[in-house]
Amino acid sequence: MKKNLDNKSLLKYSRQIILKDVGVIGQKKIINSKVLVIGAGGLGSPVIDLLARAGVGQIGVIEFDKISISNIHRQTLYTSRDINKNKSQILKRQLKLINNKIKLKIYNEKASDKNLTKVLPKFDIIVDGSDNFRTKFLLNKYSIKYKKKLVVGAISKFDGHIFCFDFKNKKIPCLECFYQSLPSDEILNCEAEGILGPTANIIGALQANEVLKMILRLNGVIKSSILIFDLLNLTLRKVNFKKRKDCSCSKK
Repeated sequence: MKKNLDNKSLLKYSRQIILKDVGVIGQKKIINSKVLVIGAGGLGSPVIDLLARAGVGQIGVIEFDKISISNIHRQTLYTSRDINKNKSQILKRQLKLINNKIKLKIYNEKASDKNLTKVLPKFDIIVDGSDNFRTKFLLNKYSIKYKKKLVVGAISKFDGHIFCFDFKNKKIPCLECFYQSLPSDEILNCEAEGILGPTANIIGALQANEVLKMILRLNGVIKSSILIFDLLNLTLRKVNFKKRKDCSCSKK
């Protein structure tokens, strides 16, 4: 059943609705959208926060971890009083305060073949906020299988990158087409390599921006390319890539 906007919602989202690319029709699309976020850490926190504030009607989160003191400098949904608590527990509290009309479903577990088969088909757009390539490749696999839209992000040090895929289009490349083989997780290891807090939040915010553009069906969504950000030197590169004939996605 589709949700409509009441007077309070019209006021709450008025600064979005006034945009000619959003309007009342666009805001209705946002409140009737279903987004699944994997990981509620450095990337997932700003994604979940901003999508909730934008009015996304249904948000699912797969997250099994507890909050540590080293999370606080970049994971903006948590505070020092939340240390050692389950992220899933705190997310429920925080999102209720931000937007109590959200239909929130939290899966307190690791992303796996078993649960993605059950969970992923329930959502329209999948957002990768994970910190390892194994999970990213797993999300790529099941997003292809169920023809979902997928927004992938990765961060390290002062750097970040973003991919967007709409797997309803069989002609587009996938994550495997770019990497060809599973990369080492050492480059995503914040504990060893370090990460500046704003880097995580900027890349997460850009992922949320791409999700909203997808929901609204706006032009300019990243296609067949990777956006690479160097936030130390403030440079941006866009690298295009093509679908590989020997990639598993070509056999779907």
